[in-house]
Formats: sequence, structure tokens, C-alpha cells
Amino acid sequence: MTDNTENLDKVRYSDAELAEFKKLIMEKKEQAEEDLRLLKETFANDKSNGTDDTSPTFKAFEEGSDTMSKEANSQLASRQEKFIRDLKNALVRIENKTYGICRVTGKLISKERLTLVPHATLSIEAKNRQ
Repeated sequence: MTDNTENLDKVRYSDAELAEFKKLIMEKKEQAEEDLRLLKETFANDKSNGTDDTSPTFKAFEEGSDTMSKEANSQLASRQEKFIRDLKNALVRIENKTYGICRVTGKLISKERLTLVPHATLSIEAKNRQ
């Protein structure tokens, strides 16, 4: 699978196209930051919510469940933070007018790919090589 032929003679996306991508990335970044805030809020609430049940079996089960839940929340938060960082890096590339250029092939990444994965730094061609 290769990127669109329309991109073959273009060296970079136009300022208008970059503005469109910037809008998309800003929307995704705002949503991701809100999701991260909610995850952190949930994590903080998990720490303060305990049970008054004194049953040792139930308490051990709940502590194990809480640990798994905290680990899952922590992993989700970590992934979300990485996603936000990747989106911020994409915004820097837009400002530098290097956004959408594959870091391996030097060719433009297709608009379709960038719309689905706006922080992509590899074209489908380069990704398939990995």
C-alpha cells in the first residue's frame, strides 16, 4: 500500500492544509487532556474510597481488584500522556512546516493517514517496512 500519487510531486503540505491539520490536532489534544484529567480524577477517587466490610476474604479480593484497577488506570494515563506529547510534537512540526513528511522516506504521508493518526511520523510504506 502506498501513499496517494497526488503527494508525489509535493514537497510539503500547503499552509492552508497545515491549518486544517492544526485544527484537528488541537481538537484531539483538548479531548485527550480532558480524558487524562478524568483518569487522574478517577485514580485520586480510588485512593479515598474504601469499604467498611471487615471480611478478610472480601477485603483481600477487593485489594487485589483495586491494585489491578490502579495499574490499568496508570497504564491508561501513561498512554494518554504519550499521546498528548505526540500531538504537541505534531504541532511543533506544523509550525516548522515539516508536518506530514515521513521521517524515513522523506515523502509526504497521505492525508487519509494523517486524518486517522494525526501524530504519525511514518508513511504507510515506511511503517510496513518495520
